[in-house]
Amino acid sequence: MTMEFFKKLSNDLTNLLENEEDYNVLIEVGQMPNCQMFKVHSIILNSRCFYLREKLSKTLYNEKNIKKISFTNISITNFEVIIKYIYGGIVLFNKVDAPAILDLLITANEFGLEELGNAAQTQLVEKHASWIRRNFTKVYRTSFENDNFKDLQKFCNNIIAKHPSIIFDSEDFVNISESAFVSLLKLDNLNMDEGKIWDQVIRWGIAQNPDLDSNITQWSNTNFLTLKNYTQKLYASYKILSNYW
Repeated sequence: MTMEFFKKLSNDLTNLLENEEDYNVLIEVGQMPNCQMFKVHSIILNSRCFYLREKLSKTLYNEKNIKKISFTNISITNFEVIIKYIYGGIVLFNKVDAPAILDLLITANEFGLEELGNAAQTQLVEKHASWIRRNFTKVYRTSFENDNFKDLQKFCNNIIAKHPSIIFDSEDFVNISESAFVSLLKLDNLNMDEGKIWDQVIRWGIAQNPDLDSNITQWSNTNFLTLKNYTQKLYASYKILSNYW
């Protein structure tokens, strides 16, 4: 018979983090004057996070036999979530708002914490769908920053298929990546007129090439060729677009 005592183990390791006993690593998070120092243990970090193990392996001990690393681009709130997850395997998502969870997803991916990243995606999709819709272009753009964000990509694409205006009517639409645009053009159930799709391809292509005049009636053959070459992957993904050239 096997008995598991994970809750007690989690509590004990969390207490170790909070008590700061026998620490040998200092992690500085944030930028002055808003920064915080975390006193942690290399044996825990090395066991739970390959990214931190690699970072620590390249860091020398100081005269007090302590290693010091810093993260200036991570919020203190998000690092607190991450370090508590690393020690205790627990995340209190009810204490983290939607924007912070999106940032947490990015940071968890950077740290190679796949389990935490998947949990963050699930939390966003299941608990913060209305926030995603209100901030759709930002979320959609973020979802294509990494292939590990598949759940968020799928959720966003399902929304676009039914309500394409949520992305195409946004001023920020032109800032989405080529891979994000290709993904939505591949949607079999995209509820949008082909002519309007073509208009958006032109709009996006012009935004990627500042030298192109926004007034297409003033274009030369070279200008059209530039646009065609730049949007090649787009109309290859949505075959009917080739009829517009």
